[in-house]
Amino acid sequence: MNADHLPRTGSAAGSARSAAEELLASAEWDLPPSRHLRHKEALMQQIDRTHASPAHTPSARTLPAPRRRRLPRPALVVPAVSMALAGALFLTFSGSDRGSTPATGAGTASAEVDSASVTLDRIAAAAMKTDATPVKDGQFVYVERLIRGNTGSFDGPVRLGALHEQEVWTAQDPGPVTRTGWMRETGEDAVMPGQMVPVESAEPVRAGVDHPTYAWLASLPTDPDALLELLSSRIGVADGDSRDQAVFGRIGDLLSSTVMPPATASALYRAVERIPGVTQVPDAVDAAGRHGIGITREDAGSASRDVWIFDKDTLAYLGSRSYITGDESRGITTDTLYGIDAVMTRAVVDHHGEEPAGAGS
Repeated sequence: MNADHLPRTGSAAGSARSAAEELLASAEWDLPPSRHLRHKEALMQQIDRTHASPAHTPSARTLPAPRRRRLPRPALVVPAVSMALAGALFLTFSGSDRGSTPATGAGTASAEVDSASVTLDRIAAAAMKTDATPVKDGQFVYVERLIRGNTGSFDGPVRLGALHEQEVWTAQDPGPVTRTGWMRETGEDAVMPGQMVPVESAEPVRAGVDHPTYAWLASLPTDPDALLELLSSRIGVADGDSRDQAVFGRIGDLLSSTVMPPATASALYRAVERIPGVTQVPDAVDAAGRHGIGITREDAGSASRDVWIFDKDTLAYLGSRSYITGDESRGITTDTLYGIDAVMTRAVVDHHGEEPAGAGS
């Protein structure tokens, strides 16, 4: 796809999106940049809906604050929105799509933890045997995924939208930089379909946990205890969240959106083994319909739960499922699926907008 052939939108819709982008670019939010994509998506959906009904347009000042501050976590970097706005957009949804709820009972829980440890050991060993192409500072990591996200109304039930394609080009410049990459979505229910959208942060960032370049990943310790300690010291924790959950979530971000040195990937999986409460889901399905083994963690203070999905034979990372775990004040009493994705292609390219052979097939 070429930027010269991107679809055009009407002036009214373009005006609404332009205003949204100004808000996204100017707002400050202390959550890590890799959590902002789905919040932007929800905001864009709300702008589209309220554009059709101007009398009901909400503002960031009047939206109710979420009861729990832990926000659903995306996999990619986008411009930031305010916490109050993003939190209200996501945590006021309700729905009935039941997820794979972990079994209860001390014996069953212990067995799930043991199974997760064994599986993570196997995944770590498989990761160590994979090949990875080192990425130069001037190159980009390309990730193509299929995604379905929430398209429900502002105060209505969760409604998963149509399956569509998302492409992200992550820059490897060690920084400090404010533009860390580019994103494009295509298909029904895509965010700004067909448009190449810059991925930016409110403040300049250097290579690190908020801008994970290949070179930075390769510099991390490969001893899992040392790695876990380093990540714990550098990852911010949102109010109401636990440090264990914050680290688990950030490791999931790294695994899903980067090209990673094999030794680092292996160490990350072994580090996850050391996080209390990690359990296994025997069968989980990604957005492409592929069945795999799930790894998850449920935290009492968190409003969401992610399931990482791995191929049952190769143990390669396939994708993820994200659930709102329950909020009775908003009518959510069971795990409610609000997002699902499938990683289809990872590659190294020289320019943003460049697609590797086989992408999109």
